[in-house]
Amino acid sequence: MASVVEVCRAEEAPQPGQALSVVVGDLPLAIFNIHGELYAIGDTCTHEEYPLSEGDLVDEFIVECALHGATFDVRTGDALTLPATGNAGSYRVWLEDGAVKVELPE
Repeated sequence: MASVVEVCRAEEAPQPGQALSVVVGDLPLAIFNIHGELYAIGDTCTHEEYPLSEGDLVDEFIVECALHGATFDVRTGDALTLPATGNAGSYRVWLEDGAVKVELPE
């Protein structure tokens, strides 16, 4: 069963083209705003455990890790280029009642 957590107020959500780093328990998450749509992935590069929220969006749905240039799809969390491999994790995220909420697996 999944749990829903509020990660920030709506006014704290990232602006289009930006990212926000949040931590829920011991899970770091990166919330991206792409054209007003929110996406949440794990905020840790699978190569060197560097925050993906500190990277740049290099294409519409692609974030580049600032440390070594690996890229990830913000819709799925999938690593797209080396040196990263695997998946950073992807989480359902939405705005509700003035808050940004994320669904996390138990």
